[in-house]
Amino acid sequence: MRNYNFRNRTSFPEGFLEKSNVIKQIQNRFYTYGYDQIETPLFEDYDMYSNVQGTVHQDDMVKVIHPSGKVLVLRPDVTIPITRQYVEADMNNHYHRFSYVLDIFRYNETQQAYRTQAGVEFFGDESPEADAEVIALAIDSLKDLKIAPFKLEIGHSGIYKELLAQANLNSHEQQTLHALIQSKNMSETSSFLDHLSIDQDLKQKIELIPMLYGDPSIVIERAQALVTNKKMQQVVDTLFKVFSLLKDYQMKEYISFNLGLINNMNYYSGIIFQGFTEHIGQPILMGGRYDHLSLQFENEIPAVGFAFEVDKLLTVITQGDDPLIKQADFLIKYRTNCRQDAFLLARKIRQANKKVIIQPTEVSSELKAFNIIQVDSGSYQFKNSKQQTTFLSIDQILQHVLKKG
Repeated sequence: MRNYNFRNRTSFPEGFLEKSNVIKQIQNRFYTYGYDQIETPLFEDYDMYSNVQGTVHQDDMVKVIHPSGKVLVLRPDVTIPITRQYVEADMNNHYHRFSYVLDIFRYNETQQAYRTQAGVEFFGDESPEADAEVIALAIDSLKDLKIAPFKLEIGHSGIYKELLAQANLNSHEQQTLHALIQSKNMSETSSFLDHLSIDQDLKQKIELIPMLYGDPSIVIERAQALVTNKKMQQVVDTLFKVFSLLKDYQMKEYISFNLGLINNMNYYSGIIFQGFTEHIGQPILMGGRYDHLSLQFENEIPAVGFAFEVDKLLTVITQGDDPLIKQADFLIKYRTNCRQDAFLLARKIRQANKKVIIQPTEVSSELKAFNIIQVDSGSYQFKNSKQQTTFLSIDQILQHVLKKG
């Protein structure tokens, strides 16, 4: 039985604020592109995920048993339930842009069972313009976070799928070939293909797939040489259009093409892309087109989207010099017989949206604040780094501190 690790995720104030600030920047960028935020249930029916092919592996789901005996799962994915809800709501006559920031729960090799994703889904548009829009949104979001340098690798499942169909490989052979191509192991790929019953021309084309990466113009030109049918030509045309659109977005410097990017081919139906930055060997975002996912809910709706791995982003974002945790605006100390006056003073200052800490005079602590007020019988002693003044009424000190803003 797998040991799911739900520990080590407590966010103390500084870490929480750091993550919150990153999420706010991402949410704001999503909003500026017209994406409206939604939420999916934390618990879902196990059957919904187990019946959807090519997505979440059943063993990776975190399962719970409802008192009724029904098997539920903690949300292992966001795109699947959003797609199901979209189909069931019969909204497929319109374009819809959705965004989300949600925790997903899934076992992986690091034993960390949950993580935060921030992503978008664009339904109803199968055009290259939609593909380019979500890629541009991902790039703008990374620029907002001042993550540099970064690169988005853009691929497409179509050419490789067509070559596979021509090769007529069984499931085991396909899996082996996938792994070799993804690792760009050229010698092993060639050796593996030599043992298969496929013609030499097809073998050479498959061997070229891992080499189709780098400058988009060059990759498109070399991919054109592999085209043998209408479907493959459509792929090349799509790549050319997306590249042209991203150039118009003035984002050419942030992208490269990689037609060996073939992960999750049963899920993605067209454009695939991943985001990478220095000092981390895994993608910080993944996305692509998944027009066929809705078919598993009995309706075909074009869709494209991506998701940031927020926790990975946090490992590469450089924080500014200003501390995230701000010390209190006011520290109010009071003697027991002045407690009511101190509480009233604190409430009035808090109503002005100031951060106020209050404590008895006899409590010894190292709390710091920009301003300190000592409440005594008939007096309020105010001091900060610039002045020290005594006031004789609560109205006087309120007028002073609130006027200072």
